[in-house]
Amino acid sequence: MYASESGRYAAAHKQALERFRSCSLKDMSRCSGYPLEENAICIDFLGQHFKVGYPNGDFVPAQTSDSELPIAAQLLILHYLTSLAEPLEVGELISFKELPGGLMYIKPFTGRAIDPLVRIFGTNPESLLEVAALLGGQSNRLGDVGITLRVFPRIPVTFVLWKADDEFPASGNILFDASAPAILPTEDFAVLASNVVLGMERIKLSLENI
Repeated sequence: MYASESGRYAAAHKQALERFRSCSLKDMSRCSGYPLEENAICIDFLGQHFKVGYPNGDFVPAQTSDSELPIAAQLLILHYLTSLAEPLEVGELISFKELPGGLMYIKPFTGRAIDPLVRIFGTNPESLLEVAALLGGQSNRLGDVGITLRVFPRIPVTFVLWKADDEFPASGNILFDASAPAILPTEDFAVLASNVVLGMERIKLSLENI
């Protein structure tokens, strides 16, 4: 599920591009919630901005400060753009293990997303609020510190932290709206959560170096 072999990414990227080219640009914009600019979709992803050209699928940074996106992140965005799903958010939170097949992969998900979240922000949960504010996230009053971040226009992701005490170490969780399975497959939510946590770490480090 979490394979990083270049061969698999190459095949998956080719398949994602073929689907991207087969979809209508207007349909992708309407369903994804992202605006169009000429023959490109304008993407905002974790504080970085890109134009995804149509039909070539090239990711062009909109600003000089925007770095190149890893292939896994590009795949994730292409999958989101081409899902053409418009489910209504239900306001009910579910965990990764409640996604289809998620229970089977909860251990690697925890190791790649939840554990890093706790490692990065567990000793200073308030820093999660600072990072989230820069990304347009909002406090949700869950746990000791919780934020909800709209990673994609139609996909809010909820991050929750509990501080360490005399009995228990710091802990955390990552939750999704119950509409999530109608938009992306479970594997993509694993990649999404991991990318967001690493992106928030990057921002946290940049704030510490100011």
